[in-house]
Amino acid sequence: MNNIAFDDFNLEKCSDRLLPVIIQDAVSLRVLMLGYMDREAFNMTVSSGKVTFFSRTRNKLWTKGETSGNFLNVVEMYPDCDNDTLLIMANPVGPTCHRGTVSCFDTPDSEGFVRKLSALIKRRHAEMPENSYTTRLFIKGVKKIAQKVGEEAVESAIEAVDGNRPRFIYEAADLMYHYLVLLEQMGCDISDIETELLFRHS
Repeated sequence: MNNIAFDDFNLEKCSDRLLPVIIQDAVSLRVLMLGYMDREAFNMTVSSGKVTFFSRTRNKLWTKGETSGNFLNVVEMYPDCDNDTLLIMANPVGPTCHRGTVSCFDTPDSEGFVRKLSALIKRRHAEMPENSYTTRLFIKGVKKIAQKVGEEAVESAIEAVDGNRPRFIYEAADLMYHYLVLLEQMGCDISDIETELLFRHS
């Protein structure tokens, strides 16, 4: 974590002398939320490694996730050029917004299609609609799903070795879909894989 002190910031330019803090996902680089810190919230964030804000509505400190479990684990902290705003790169545990969404900002296509597909697969698993290929996979169970992942991986590898880019893309799409189904079957999602990759990277 960067060696930044609260006294480094120019709070005279900040509303109510509170430091605006932008939270960004350290992996996806998506902007997650905006909050405010006083000195105590800043120091608690630095010491605990979990983002803590000063809640203006409740007039007290608030560690993000203290009730929901959806903590924001600090990776890096960066002041802006005028030293009146702080950017925190964080590893979120679960959704950031109280609505259950990844971000508090609803930007167009912000989830990306792969995440939208993952969410659709999760709904299929919960609802198990008839005449759905995804439903049939879940009914057949983990062995069949894992078999399909293996088959699509081999087919993707074959097309890659042959240098057939269009066919590789086609087979890789099949692989991605069945991989997402397997993640759901195992009770996992993309964020679990991102967390593991971030751990390895750090």
